[in-house]
Amino acid sequence: MKIKAPKQIIESILINLQAFLEKKDASQITSHIFFKAQNNTCIIKATDSEIGLQIITDNILIEEEGTFTAHGKKLLDIIRILKDDEISLELNNDTLIIKQKHSKFKLPTFNSNAYPQFPNIENKPQITLDSLTLIQNLKKISPAIDTNNPKFELNGALINITENSTDLVGTDTRRLAIATIESNHTQTLSLIIPKKAILEIQKLFLDQIDIYFDETNLILMNKNYFFFTRLINGKFPDYQRIIPSSTKHQIILPKKELLESIKMITTISQEIKITLQPHSIIFNSLSADNVEAKTEINLETGLSESFELAFNSRYVLDFISQSNSNTFTLECNEPSLPFILKDKNFITIIMPIVA
Repeated sequence: MKIKAPKQIIESILINLQAFLEKKDASQITSHIFFKAQNNTCIIKATDSEIGLQIITDNILIEEEGTFTAHGKKLLDIIRILKDDEISLELNNDTLIIKQKHSKFKLPTFNSNAYPQFPNIENKPQITLDSLTLIQNLKKISPAIDTNNPKFELNGALINITENSTDLVGTDTRRLAIATIESNHTQTLSLIIPKKAILEIQKLFLDQIDIYFDETNLILMNKNYFFFTRLINGKFPDYQRIIPSSTKHQIILPKKELLESIKMITTISQEIKITLQPHSIIFNSLSADNVEAKTEINLETGLSESFELAFNSRYVLDFISQSNSNTFTLECNEPSLPFILKDKNFITIIMPIVA
């Protein structure tokens, strides 16, 4: 097998595939990238068996058809140090030879027939959601998804499809983020997607995609990319029970002023107390030492008396960063109970800090 391509084409493909490689054990074939050159098309793929990506391109010149594998990180390291010029990759016996003018490198290969098979879409049901809307709303809830939680189901996002809507849900047990997409479906469905997969989906797909699933996999594909992830097997918490059925106070807040004030306080403390007064909001740092930060904005809150809330600023900043409006709504009951931040179809429920 022998292929040739400009450095930037090979480098770009290898960069996209790095997140899908086995990182800990270089002796595993899943630490390798798989190349197949056939019929003027190259298929390049990587997988750690939990998540995988296949890239199809016709921008690589095929001089001799065939397949090979090569260690993904080492191959990228070699390509990166070469000049911006054409590079050739050639399989000689069990060795991959990388050449560019007077430079030459060799890498060992594995038997490409032993490379893990990707799932296929044959006979798999399809999710009928606007894929761009899905990706945009997954981005909104991503910050709230937990990492390394012993309850595996919390390390992913729930896609809960009902007849009239689809809820995307993430939680780290201190907050709960829900983005709702209005849609009509003939079937109900619940899937839990790992956070790592969600982050990669946001990087890869910027246009319409086809979405398929079965009991163990979710597949996303377009003309150039074929992506799959193993689903998390577990029961997601009943998030509907956490949403307050009613709230005493609903206050419309200006996004820009809230963002500036909270960021000012976070120079001293990540934990913040706000005092909502009838005509203003006071922001105070919650710090154990004698350092203090304080600021205030004028705002007609509609309250008849003061109301205090203490919270981790990161949770509120994450919500604001995903809000598309100039204002959002704060809904609350008592200082010790969870409060809601709401922007149209997107809400975050946050546990307050209780002294």
